[in-house]
Amino acid sequence: MSKRGKKNEEVADSDNGTGPAAKKGKKEAEPPILYEDPPDKLTSKDGRAAGLKITSWNVDGLRAWVKKKGLDWVREESPDVLCLQETKCAEKALPGEITSMPEYPHKYWAGSEDKEGYSGVAMLCKTEPINVTYGIGKEEHDKEGRVITAEFPNYFLVTAYVPNASRGLVRLDYRKTWDVDFRAYLSDLDKRKPLILCGDLNVAHQEIDLKNPKGNRKNAGFTPEEREGFTQLLDAGFVDSFRELYPDQAYAYTFWTYMMNARGKNVGWRLDYFVLSKALLPSLCDSKIRNTAMGSDHCPITLHMAV
Repeated sequence: MSKRGKKNEEVADSDNGTGPAAKKGKKEAEPPILYEDPPDKLTSKDGRAAGLKITSWNVDGLRAWVKKKGLDWVREESPDVLCLQETKCAEKALPGEITSMPEYPHKYWAGSEDKEGYSGVAMLCKTEPINVTYGIGKEEHDKEGRVITAEFPNYFLVTAYVPNASRGLVRLDYRKTWDVDFRAYLSDLDKRKPLILCGDLNVAHQEIDLKNPKGNRKNAGFTPEEREGFTQLLDAGFVDSFRELYPDQAYAYTFWTYMMNARGKNVGWRLDYFVLSKALLPSLCDSKIRNTAMGSDHCPITLHMAV
């Protein structure tokens, strides 16, 4: 979630049992309900072993994340592909610790053309893709460094940092245009071969996907327009992999504001996704939320596929 939009939910999220209302009744705050990431499933429904591991992480500033030892976690997780969002770092300023990583000899970076230190995505691969492209082919969307697409033999991998509607919803109209154009881009790719989309999609799709839905209906990330945009993406032939496997799992979030100890209280939002073409569903093994990994206001997510 963009920092420009992160102040919106503070008021709505503040009364979670520890605010003024709780003090009036002199009730002690209930302990937070935390999500425990279950053991990884490494077999698809049809019995094939997982052979592809992808991790996605909004790092909220690559340089700061590297200093917070984010790469130590990556080495331990050891995905085949690492996708990063909100890198906020021009290519010339990338930390040597990540540009020199021998584990990932094939590295791809996209940054904002107009605003240095804004937006930005990256994709680091152990195996070289057939082809890599940047953006979605529309100039109005491609100046902010939000999308990288890699073609592999059996699938496309798209990593995206979707525009935030921003505080006061000043970018909501732009976001609605983005959603339509991005969906068309993905649908065109899907006609060629199935795809995996990962990243910070800046929407909590359903009420189960955030702690305080009632107070956030008019805030960036949970407006009816943004939620409908995600519904339309799924209706176009795609699947939210986490909800496919864990349809009723509550309290599973990937973003927590830095304010008010939101992460400790698990007052969060699920904004980060692996979305799959329906054709890839038989290959799905697991979709993980690594909510104990620190270093950003988002946690990483990991996908296991038998591809």
